[in-house]
Amino acid sequence: MQSLDDTSKPELPSKLGQLSAINGPAGALEVDFKVGADPRAGNVAVICHPHPQHGGTMDNKVVTTLSRVYCKLGWHSLRFNFRGVGQSDGSYGHLKGEIEDLKAIVSFIRTEFPLAAIRLAGFSFGSAVAANVAKSEEGIAHLLLIAPPVGKYELEFPENLSCPTLVVQGALDDIVDLAQTRSWAETEKNNFTYCELPDAGHFFHGKLTELATTVSNNFSPRVVKL
Repeated sequence: MQSLDDTSKPELPSKLGQLSAINGPAGALEVDFKVGADPRAGNVAVICHPHPQHGGTMDNKVVTTLSRVYCKLGWHSLRFNFRGVGQSDGSYGHLKGEIEDLKAIVSFIRTEFPLAAIRLAGFSFGSAVAANVAKSEEGIAHLLLIAPPVGKYELEFPENLSCPTLVVQGALDDIVDLAQTRSWAETEKNNFTYCELPDAGHFFHGKLTELATTVSNNFSPRVVKL
């Protein structure tokens, strides 16, 4: 059995950094991997982009902002395009397919790097994907939800999340139902933090610095090094 001492620490960023795609259930999923400030750490944050049918891609500004924040905090960052977006194969999967895409990414990391700690993050539609996977997958180190679309999609938004969770919501959001999001947040109790930015809309235009600061200030210290 492999121990912490005989694990090659640089292996994770070296191997993931060479990949441009990971196999998913509908074909190849385009990925972009960034090495964190601590290149020897075995920690990966996987970030999900907003709705594929409304221009959402892994190059969304909120997604790339989260990638930079994670990297500064020492975690490696992996962005990816859902099926049918960019260079990813397949077509829109009506949320269920995108959930399967994220599960494939998580499975790949766990198979190749069984000792790695995994965080999940998502913006808007992507946070619905991340929350559903965090609910069904054991051992997720942390969950970050930006402007979660509570009540908007086919699947119910998960409740009683078991992993530490941070929600960041703009008070001027005109796309998600703010009252419904607040009500859902009030039902979550354990390891749950809800932050509301008073002057931010759904896309955090002009508020990306505040978003980054909020995520950094509420960053869970749970970090595992290989």
